[in-house]
This record gives sequence, C-alpha cells and structure tokens, in this order.
Amino acid sequence: MFTKKDLVRLIIPLIIEQLLAVTIGLADTLMVSSVGEAAVSGVSTVDTINILLINIFSALATGGAIVASQYLGREDDSSACIVAKQLVYTVFAIAVAVAAVCVLAGGPLLVLIFGAVEPAVMNNCKIYFFWSALSYPFIAVYNGGAALFRAMGNSKISMFTSLLMNIINVCGNALLIYGFALGVAGAAIASLVSRLIGAILIITLLRNPHCRIRIESLTSWEFHPGMVSRILRVGVPNGMENGMFQIGKILVQGLVASFGTTAIAANAVANSIATFTNIPGVAIGLALITVVGQCVGAEDYTAARKYILKLLGVVYLSMGATCAVIYLLLPTLVGFFDLSPQTTALAQELMRVFLLACIFFWPSSFTLPNGLRAAGDVRFTMLVSVFSMWIFRVGLSYILGRGMGLGVSGVWLAMYADWVFRSAAFFFRFLQGGWKNRSLVA
Repeated sequence: MFTKKDLVRLIIPLIIEQLLAVTIGLADTLMVSSVGEAAVSGVSTVDTINILLINIFSALATGGAIVASQYLGREDDSSACIVAKQLVYTVFAIAVAVAAVCVLAGGPLLVLIFGAVEPAVMNNCKIYFFWSALSYPFIAVYNGGAALFRAMGNSKISMFTSLLMNIINVCGNALLIYGFALGVAGAAIASLVSRLIGAILIITLLRNPHCRIRIESLTSWEFHPGMVSRILRVGVPNGMENGMFQIGKILVQGLVASFGTTAIAANAVANSIATFTNIPGVAIGLALITVVGQCVGAEDYTAARKYILKLLGVVYLSMGATCAVIYLLLPTLVGFFDLSPQTTALAQELMRVFLLACIFFWPSSFTLPNGLRAAGDVRFTMLVSVFSMWIFRVGLSYILGRGMGLGVSGVWLAMYADWVFRSAAFFFRFLQGGWKNRSLVA
C-alpha cells in the first residue's frame, strides 16, 4: 500500500515538523535563561503541566486520525470527513473547559503540586501558567487538524504550519523578552500567538475541497454520536495513558524540585536536549498511525506487520546516529545554556547515561506501541504504560532518588527501568499477534 517513496514523502516532513516543534520549548528555555535560573526553572516546571494537557489533546487527535485512516483504507472518504468535523468540535470543547479551570485555579493548583519550589521559581510558574492556559484551545485544534492531514499521508502541511509557528514564536520571544523585558510572560505570550495563528491556518487548509478529508463548514452544526464514540474509543484510553504518564512525570518533577534549584535546572536542560534524540522515533511513530491505520482499514494485517517491523528498524538506526552525534557535541550543547558550573556538570552527567539507554530501549517503548494503537489495540498499550509508569517511573524514583540518596540521577535511572519493562511487554504483544482483528470501522 505504501512504496518506499511514499514512506519517505510521509516521514521526512514529520521529522522536520518534530524538530520545529521541539524548538518552541527550547527557544523559550534558551531565551528565558537570560533572565536567570529561577525563570528557567519556572518554565520547566510549568511545562510538565503543559505537556500533560497538550498530550491529552494530542491523544484525542490521534483517536480521530486512527479512525479516519481506517476509513481511508476502506475507501470511505465521506465517513472520514464526518470524523474530521466531530474531532475538531470535540478537542476544542474539551480544551476550552480545561483552559477555564487552569486560568481560574492556576495559582492554588501550582502550590498544591509544586509547593516545595523556591518563591522566585513559584512566581515565574504562576505567570507562565496563566498565559500558557489561554493557548490550550488553539494548540488542541492545531493538533487535531495536523493529525487529519497526516492521516491522508500529507505531512507537508503540518510541517510548513509548524515552521510558521516557530518563526512567530522566536520573533515574539525576541521582542517580548528582550525588547519589552517581559521575562517568562513574554515567552508564553509569543507561544500563545503562534498557536492561535497555527490553529486558524490548519482549519482553513482543511476546507480545501480537493482533500480526501475535509471540513466544509464548522458553523453548520452536526453531531454524530457514533463517530464521536469511535474517536473516544481510541482517544480516551490513549488520553488516559498519556495523562497518567504525564501525571507521574509531574510527581517526579515535584520530587526533583525538592532536590534544589541546581537539580531542577540541570533536569530541565537535560530534558531539553534529550527531546532531540527522540525526534526520529516520534516522527516515525506518527507515520505508523497513517500506515498501519490504512492497512488495518483494508484488512491487510500482513502488510501492517511488515511496515511496523520495517519502520521500527529505521527508528533504531536513525536514533542511534542521532544519539552518537549528540554525545560528541554534548559539552557544546549544554554550554548554550547560561548555567552555573555545578549545574552544567550535572546536566552532562545525566545526558551521557541517557544517550546510551535511549539507543536500545526508547524505540520499542514508544514507537512500537503506536503501531498497536493504529490497529485499535489501545487497551493493552494503556494498561502496560500506566502500570510501568507508576511502578517504575514514579515508585522507583522515590526509592532511588530519595530513599537511596541518588537525587536526580536516581530519577533518571528509574526512567530506564520503565523503558525496559515497556519494551518487553510491547514486543511480546506484537509477536503474539493480540493486536490483530481490532479494527474500529469493521
């Protein structure tokens, strides 16, 4: 169903898009670093909540993309268009509700979760969180639209939209942080504007009558409970999985916060650099949604299995090369951040171990399950991910980090244990074949 040329045409823009997406957060961290380590820590701390919520919105978008992909595989374009409209309505409504709660109760929420942070860090957290919350509806709509374009095999649209969003964000950062001295508020406002424009553009492009998946009119209200149910059958378990994963990370972030500003800043910088190593895996994982979804819609499980193995092999090779390059450039990359010598040394120590573990365990932990989800096998991936997150990533972090006195290094070691368990579970499921015959549109 997909030639080598088709796969390259799908994956390359996705890699570029993921690279651009990572730079939004990295640009905030780099530019805010000029304000001080308290500002860096504030942005990093709030981003754990931002990532939690944005991942839930993305999970719903993935649910819509999987259902739409399976309809395209069945050559049922009209049903795919109905899915698209219901998806946009759903993600926008949920994101507006979440944004309202965060704006109205943001301060108490931050104190409840991160009460141990220093007052200067907490002040920056509150400012950054307020402006970030206002952008949730727009990033949710953008993610939904981008997922639909990827379901069609057209990843160039989301790539170019992401490029525009990055340009707006970086220019906005420069103007608001340096020109108007707004600090973390400037970084958040720039991201808000970029996401607003991205949402408007992606919806406008989805109205193109030549697209296989299109939205003719959002003002003409339609409600199809059957389609919404199909979206939520994937989106809810996927959202619960992503949500629980990020909640666990927030709890771990709270643990890291108790280790002091040096640990917070080193953890933030290491995480910022680490995101670049995952770009090939994340991009190809998104491609698997399209490829496997269409194969399953066409009831061709042999092709689905072949593509999962083929693309997973590409992930291992590409991430191996990426990790090797970053390992060699690590002192230079960490040097871009305006950090104290102690924080710089700790960040480099964390990254060296991470790069070695990442090569062997990250692809099978996070790319492989996307193939299972695209086939409709979302319940198994959710159960494995939630169990592993709470037992290893959270529980073991407290044992190693606080109980055994390893600090932030113990937290990262617990993360690697989480990867090992996930890899074993997902490989067994794939080889055993329990992911087959779970089509959402049969």
